[in-house]
Amino acid sequence: MRSSPFTAERVSEKPVPGRLYLVPTPLDFGCDEKAMAPIAHLLPEATIAVAATLPQWITENAKSTRAFLGRINQHTPLRTPIQSMGIQVIPRAAHKQGDHLTDAFDNAARTMLKPCLDGENIGLVSEAGIPAVADPGSSVVRAAHALGLSVVPLGGSVSLMLALAGSGLNGQQFAFIGYLPKGAEQLAHIRSTEARALKTGETQICIETPYRNDALLQTLLATLQPSTRLAVASGLSMTPLVVSQSVKTWSEQNKTGTMPRFPLPAVFLWGP
Repeated sequence: MRSSPFTAERVSEKPVPGRLYLVPTPLDFGCDEKAMAPIAHLLPEATIAVAATLPQWITENAKSTRAFLGRINQHTPLRTPIQSMGIQVIPRAAHKQGDHLTDAFDNAARTMLKPCLDGENIGLVSEAGIPAVADPGSSVVRAAHALGLSVVPLGGSVSLMLALAGSGLNGQQFAFIGYLPKGAEQLAHIRSTEARALKTGETQICIETPYRNDALLQTLLATLQPSTRLAVASGLSMTPLVVSQSVKTWSEQNKTGTMPRFPLPAVFLWGP
């Protein structure tokens, strides 16, 4: 009796590909630990549950990711110990240049996604907030789509949308303009975005590093028209402070020393 070729040798099968999960992280990274709320206050239970199962990570910063996983572990035990996880860091150039403008990071992103092709799920994270939005990661997402992998964004804090919702400005039409340029170019950029906002009603949204918040606010007060509405939303997952009023009112408070201070991460918005 002949043996079947299927019993004589094992049939080679490709593993079922894993998924790329876009995992939001709390907005309090780098802030006073005393101000940090428990992870369950900041992320949905379903997001925490998925994050606790992931053995592989692609990140903006390995140290912040380990700290994030430690906070997850306090709530839901991790399936894989942190020291046994694969944690890959997105090239530093992508942080400043932005990895959405060029295919230069495509090969690196595809290499990072190899565990996913081998059947493991991968989490993509940034230092704070949603990856690939005002943070690196879009090259990884594009590469995942090109490789036919499932991309699953998970729910969590998105500072830009929280700020917009709390500003009272136009939430139907808005533009995120990222970090403003420096020097004389910054003033021209503010004026041009304000002109667009006043003409179209489109809210303009930008961000800045916390230690430059005061300087940017002073520049906005000196550059925007008195009637333009300016909102600042700060500490959105800690002790939220959202102030939205005319530039004229801001300037009056500035002169009297009663203007609020914003030492925590903040979002700036302006429009009619």
